[in-house]
Amino acid sequence: MITVKTLTFNAYSENTYILFDETKECIIIDPGMYEGYEQNELVSFIRENDLKPVLLLNTHCHLDHVFGNKFVFDTYSLKPQFHEGELVVLNAVPGYAPSMGFTQYQISPLPDTYLTEADTITFGNSSLSIIFAPGHSPAHLCFYSKADHILMGGDVLFQGSIGRTDLPGGNHQQLIQNISQRLFVLPDETTVYPGHGPTTTIGYEKQNNPFF
Repeated sequence: MITVKTLTFNAYSENTYILFDETKECIIIDPGMYEGYEQNELVSFIRENDLKPVLLLNTHCHLDHVFGNKFVFDTYSLKPQFHEGELVVLNAVPGYAPSMGFTQYQISPLPDTYLTEADTITFGNSSLSIIFAPGHSPAHLCFYSKADHILMGGDVLFQGSIGRTDLPGGNHQQLIQNISQRLFVLPDETTVYPGHGPTTTIGYEKQNNPFF
């Protein structure tokens, strides 16, 4: 059974997730640590719970979701994995981060492995399927556990809202379509862990999200 730990980091209040099961193997999704104390918080949680990080995943590569990629690589020797279509987004970060006040951005290593919707993420006794859901960014991925009814949704679907689509590579109609056709087909009891803000469920958003 997967346990989800939420850590909220950086000026954008980005949700960084650590997923682990009874084997103590864990994966890190969207590491948003920018300050040293944020890095310490992640390391402390992993150490105190005797976890073994085995994968680093990015749902997408906007700066607030990749701030910690280099730190995770330096600390745990894990290179990020994401969809190849996000490479242009990641490569753009060093050019615009300083203008947004993030002068200490550490450049992310590049993946050895790119993810597609045909892949399955495995760690410990657990597995996650991959849902391709662009619209907020050009090749955004969500990670879904059918067994545990959880969706690591990144910046696709929020409690009462959806991801912004005014950034480069964004497409509002595409996002709406992907939420409707790829996320809203999941069971209503599926808990959505978004990139920002509180958790929600597929059922709640189908009934209450003003964009639908």
